[in-house]
Amino acid sequence: WAHVGRSGAGHFAKMTHNGIEYGAMQAYAEGFALLEKSGFDFDLAQVAAIWRHGSVVRSWLLDLTAEALSENPDLSGIQPYVADSGEGRWMVAESIAAGVPCPVISASLLERIRSRVTDSFANKLLAALRNKFGGHEIRMEKTE
Repeated sequence: WAHVGRSGAGHFAKMTHNGIEYGAMQAYAEGFALLEKSGFDFDLAQVAAIWRHGSVVRSWLLDLTAEALSENPDLSGIQPYVADSGEGRWMVAESIAAGVPCPVISASLLERIRSRVTDSFANKLLAALRNKFGGHEIRMEKTE
């Protein structure tokens, strides 16, 4: 630990740390999702383990990624719901107030919020609009 400045500076530094963490975790999640859907039948835990040594993307978060994928390779039983504890929201608000663009961190916060939407009105409207302007397929909900 360290004294990093006047009163409140430590909290602000921690908020910024957590915002960076949001973006890094999102990047790992998206990259491994692409590997998982690639059709190459990757052993994702093995890929993560390889990247942990000498790779430019190595980090403790990658160590944790390798551990999680080793323990549960297909992430079975885990709901795709991602919580946030507030620091990302605070950082995005501060970035807007300071006029400092933080698009990666902002997008990662929005992805967390999006993960909680199980019945997206916005996505339903997007499907309807695509149908209206281009005749694109609409997948209807199944009724019982």
